[in-house]
Amino acid sequence: MTLTADIGNTNITLGIFEDDVPVCISRLATQRHRTSEQYAIELKAVFDLENIETNFEGAVISSVVPELTRAFKDAIKKVTGCDALIVAAGIKTGLKIATDNPKEVGADLVAGAVGALVQYPLPCLVMDLGTATKLCIINSEGVFCGCTIAPGIGISLDALAARTSQLPTIELSAPEHVIGTNTIECIRSGTVFGNAAMLDGMVSRIEKEMGQKFKSIVATGGLAKDIVACCEEEIIYNKDLILQGLLTIYKKNR
Repeated sequence: MTLTADIGNTNITLGIFEDDVPVCISRLATQRHRTSEQYAIELKAVFDLENIETNFEGAVISSVVPELTRAFKDAIKKVTGCDALIVAAGIKTGLKIATDNPKEVGADLVAGAVGALVQYPLPCLVMDLGTATKLCIINSEGVFCGCTIAPGIGISLDALAARTSQLPTIELSAPEHVIGTNTIECIRSGTVFGNAAMLDGMVSRIEKEMGQKFKSIVATGGLAKDIVACCEEEIIYNKDLILQGLLTIYKKNR
């Protein structure tokens, strides 16, 4: 078995693969001040809960939280005995990056792009709807051309509730109508349909700038499912895309 871990700003997503098949997907809260021992306890609890033995062949980590990377790598070592591979400059990914500074491209974006590169027709647009909303462009030659980044849906909702006196925190789901007739439905409409329209509009703008249509558009991230279902563009939802990309990267470096 192989353990994959994507350390994001909000959650740490774990994927356990056996023969390329995910046997367990789990999430831990990202807490920057936790120690390796604390995360080791949580990892062991997840494995016990899912009845998973700790005889792993290897492990791989992508992280956008540098202060947690070492602690989580140490936690994996304590529980599994594996020295986890860290996605960083210098490792084999199979992805060509044509940005101004390839080293600053986030490990999660690299993993997601690799996951798309090996599974979907090119050119491909990868949408990652998490703490931030990121759109990554892979051209017909398999080159990572660049990215757009916008505030994430969760951040926007939190700011709306925190900076207003009468607008509440809501559970995100698609309303039946665009025109809301109460406060909750109004916020849901603006959030879900508004972000869906933004994604549709960005696809159109990017395709116009590229001078060609995408052959595939794939979305991932904790908040993607409800949003892309309301898009007019044909978008594939793949909740495990980054973990699948991490598995591919691990195999290239094994």
